[in-house]
Amino acid sequence: MTTKSLKWLTPKRKAQLLQLFVDTEGKDLCVYGEANCLEPSHHYEYYIEHLISNWKLDDREQAKFDCWLERQAMHQSGEARYRAGRFGSIGSEVFHSQQPLFYLEALGISGITFTPYADVKLPSSLMHLHVDLTSGFQGVSKNRKRKALRHGKPLPDRTQAEIMRICFQAVRAYLR
Repeated sequence: MTTKSLKWLTPKRKAQLLQLFVDTEGKDLCVYGEANCLEPSHHYEYYIEHLISNWKLDDREQAKFDCWLERQAMHQSGEARYRAGRFGSIGSEVFHSQQPLFYLEALGISGITFTPYADVKLPSSLMHLHVDLTSGFQGVSKNRKRKALRHGKPLPDRTQAEIMRICFQAVRAYLR
């Protein structure tokens, strides 16, 4: 014969019930030790019913809390959350002062004018500028220019510096 195990009956609670039974001698005696107690809720039978219902309530609350913790762990991304934004006023100033004026995203050939251009991204914005680089490739062979634009091969330092100068001028003109 199989017996259904009671979820609320843990070994600690079982020992507590047994100690309570021993103290009251299993009769309708008061669990608080009074000799002639007339309060029915203090008698052993009524007292343990209330005690067990409280244990069940505690178990339900613990199960809800465990479920909530599990849900939090599953959906937490591990990223830091910022209540008042990522920076304070000083941190924001430091961050923006250390950013470069622009990022050179890519070099390419325009499909409309068939001239070389640079895709330049402005920091802390969604703005992209397309800068014409026709004058930046002076003195570079046609083969080297194609390899640089199509396959990302490195350009000579002089040409790279000229491209950065042209991009800098275009960004400065845009920001004015």
